[in-house]
Amino acid sequence: MKAADIDVKMRILLAAKKLFAAQGFDRTSVRQICEEACANVALISYYFGGKDNLFFALFEAFFPSRGIASIAQDMEPLEGMKLVIRELLTFRYQDAELSYIIQCEFALHTPRIEMIQERVLPLWHLIYQWLLKGREQGVFEFGSIHTAFTAVSSTLLFPKGNIHMLVFMGKDTTTLEEQIADTTAFILKALKPSKQAE
Repeated sequence: MKAADIDVKMRILLAAKKLFAAQGFDRTSVRQICEEACANVALISYYFGGKDNLFFALFEAFFPSRGIASIAQDMEPLEGMKLVIRELLTFRYQDAELSYIIQCEFALHTPRIEMIQERVLPLWHLIYQWLLKGREQGVFEFGSIHTAFTAVSSTLLFPKGNIHMLVFMGKDTTTLEEQIADTTAFILKALKPSKQAE
């Protein structure tokens, strides 16, 4: 593929990501994407085979699947939880648009959820297994696995840029490292890790 083709494909991907995050998949037209990308409207069909395939291509291009796949399943629960918190917050911090798209797709229960689940469920399964293993080892203390898992996943998935929820707080000026430290402390305190495991 020529450099010019790569450039226009990336412009289309970035434009689609921006618009899907701002106004949703269904409210975004192919024409709007091409206008944002300064590209010919026929190029979405040419490069991606339509808007649905363009949506899926966003995850091929931007979702950190390799990084998630490289997380060792046999890690100790406490270290595993710390790593997942770091990886998810880093992804959310570095790509707020794709993170928000995922949120909206799940909230609206769209037909595209199945494809997204294929990428995110392995990570959620790891968190679930580490919670159970950590409780068995006495590293974590909690009652219901459902409540613990829901609380942890909700904390990690809460969209940083949700202006409807955070408008009264003003702009968040914390750095990524500060967010990771605060969130890790918050989650681990809720899970009450034993002192010898810290």
